[in-house]
Amino acid sequence: MSIITLTLGDMENNKENNRRPLQPLPCLDDFLLNLQVNNLSQETIYNYERDLEVFQNFLKEIGVEFDKADKKTILNYKAYLSSQDRKTPKCSKGEKKLSSFSINRMLSALRSYLKFLIDMDYKTPIAPDIVKLTKTERKHPRVSEFEEVVKLIESPTQFERDKKVALRNRAMLETLFSTGMRISELLNLKKEQIDKTGRIFIRGKGKKERFVYLTPRAQKHIKNYLEFRQEMDSPYLFVPYRGKNVRNKDKKISPNYLQEKIKKYRELLGINIPLSAHSLRHAFATYLAESGANPAAIQILLGHESLDTTTRYVHASDRYAERMHRKYHPLKE
Repeated sequence: MSIITLTLGDMENNKENNRRPLQPLPCLDDFLLNLQVNNLSQETIYNYERDLEVFQNFLKEIGVEFDKADKKTILNYKAYLSSQDRKTPKCSKGEKKLSSFSINRMLSALRSYLKFLIDMDYKTPIAPDIVKLTKTERKHPRVSEFEEVVKLIESPTQFERDKKVALRNRAMLETLFSTGMRISELLNLKKEQIDKTGRIFIRGKGKKERFVYLTPRAQKHIKNYLEFRQEMDSPYLFVPYRGKNVRNKDKKISPNYLQEKIKKYRELLGINIPLSAHSLRHAFATYLAESGANPAAIQILLGHESLDTTTRYVHASDRYAERMHRKYHPLKE
């Protein structure tokens, strides 16, 4: 019998137990408070809370109290995360199978929680090292050709009928590729953060501060957008034109809107390699590296603590690898 079958069988056998309320994870609020006082961002804290809710809901489904959890519970939980029957934190069925990276993120959240319980002298039925991470798959890195990236950035001008939307979306994509900033940093960007030279002061992930830089081309498209946008009572550079509370000065463009727009542009252009806002960040790093930029400089621009993280972003294209092979192979003649 497979592990997944065993897990589902355990759930079926515990339907009676599911009818009675189970205790929530102990000291979860204290754990989240600990993250907050250690200066982690609200987004990171939310991610921890969401991932631990999945484990909490899993325990409820199989009818096991946290203090009765054991090694088999963890084994079944890993199988559950890998299965099609996994549920989201809101208890709806998962739309797609989790990647090994997502599974490991959720397991890491559980390990951090267990370590916190031990540090605070709380009782825990499972040692953190019981929670083993899964082996991650190695994917062939895919970075769109430079010409495709340029077509995507320019596509709002071609596909958007509403001029103000076209100018805004073009300026957003130009800014993303010019600076390599994250989508959250872009959508939270305020006009006051940009100086006259095109330098932008960013307070990014983990509240780390850095500067990023606009190219003259990106500055031109931002200027075009602002001239058409005129003055609005909003501190944000990029503002929504539709939706509820659109006149609210604190209203921002949602990440989903921008991601869906990029997906639509990619499909209209017939680009078969998946492209997203995050892909533009990868492409920014890759093409800087291919042009000879120092990896340490790219690390600073991306806001990475570790150079190892930066190297994972810099994926040389197949065409570039072929060019290097032809140029440097010792028996090329």
